[in-house]
Amino acid sequence: MKRQKRDRQDRAHTKGYQAGIAGRSKEHCPYQSNAIKSQWLGGWRAAIEDKQQGLFK
Repeated sequence: MKRQKRDRQDRAHTKGYQAGIAGRSKEHCPYQSNAIKSQWLGGWRAAIEDKQQGLFK
């Protein structure tokens, strides 16, 4: 069975979420493209909100 490659923007959102959970700053975003950087920051913001709500320690 072939594995499908995930969309770059979806992957950026996931990586941003992981960075937010890890406690990294949003200045550590590795992307330069505005569209992909926006997705990364969206994931980062979602992780910060989840941490503030107590979903992660």
